[in-house]
Amino acid sequence: PQLIIPIKTALNTRDRSVIAKVLKVLQALVKCDDNEENLVGKSLVPYYRQILPVLNIFIRKNDNMGDAMDYGQRQQRNLGELIMETLEAFERHGGPDAFVNVKYFVPIYESALTA
Repeated sequence: PQLIIPIKTALNTRDRSVIAKVLKVLQALVKCDDNEENLVGKSLVPYYRQILPVLNIFIRKNDNMGDAMDYGQRQQRNLGELIMETLEAFERHGGPDAFVNVKYFVPIYESALTA
């Protein structure tokens, strides 16, 4: 709960580089407790209301490169892909209610766990 306000403040700057860094931190935070319990991921689910609306704004910000090579792929500078990876991590580590909450705030999100 103490991390949510700074995360929300950083996301609300709407600066692409700040959002990218926050998304990487969120991914690391969710994945740090990578066992059967996933307590960190599950504890973030009630706070999706503060985190996800800004991601919904930027989820379509993919770089259309045509057939050109994306040399920034290693640094993960494509905000749309980074958001999708973060949402997938939220779904994987957030427990049974995570997908429903993610889908509510980001309607275009499709489940990464479907078989």
